[in-house]
Amino acid sequence: MARPGLLDAEGSPERTCIVTRTKGLPEDMIRFVVGPGAIVVPDIGRKLPGRGVWVTARADRVAEAVKRQVFSRGFKTKVMASDSLAADIEALLTKDCLQALSMANKAGLVITGFAKAEQAIALRAIAGLVHAADCGADGMRKLGQVLRRRHGCERAMPRVNLFASGQLDLALGRANVVHAALIEGPASESFLGRCRKLALYRYGSSGVDTPGQAFGPEPDEPD
Repeated sequence: MARPGLLDAEGSPERTCIVTRTKGLPEDMIRFVVGPGAIVVPDIGRKLPGRGVWVTARADRVAEAVKRQVFSRGFKTKVMASDSLAADIEALLTKDCLQALSMANKAGLVITGFAKAEQAIALRAIAGLVHAADCGADGMRKLGQVLRRRHGCERAMPRVNLFASGQLDLALGRANVVHAALIEGPASESFLGRCRKLALYRYGSSGVDTPGQAFGPEPDEPD
């Protein structure tokens, strides 16, 4: 059942995936429109004009839609979808996440550095943690231990490890970002919501129904 009050740009609380024919909420799907030259265009923000069709927000579903030429059936006219469409969408979703992280940083809600993140967990109300995807698992585990001491369970809040350190550096305007804490606030929640969608798209699981699940691959356990 759709959550009450959640309507997309076209006034409906649910959409149907043209690949699986299952219904879903707009934030868990990707909208597409037809652009110039009958090219299929992803509408990540769900704001482009024209009739849209929807695909579950997973890379394999988008790739399947391209392979099976499902878009032409969905739009009821001949359209062209790039073979790189699934990868193009991942790049757009990644950019959207990093822009949201930059906005959270400008709002003063991002605390970077292991020691400062550790202190934030102990002293402030945080919304989640961000780890560079290329960081060592040891740092993630140590901050997890701090979370357990503070909240009783390290999975009590989201942990994002979807972005390389270089991407975090650019988004936050500083060098060597490996660990960060997100202070509670609307901009942090906006960033986390976008990360859920990117994780769903990449891995087929977003952590939405399991609060605190890592938005990204779990770190390797030590031998």
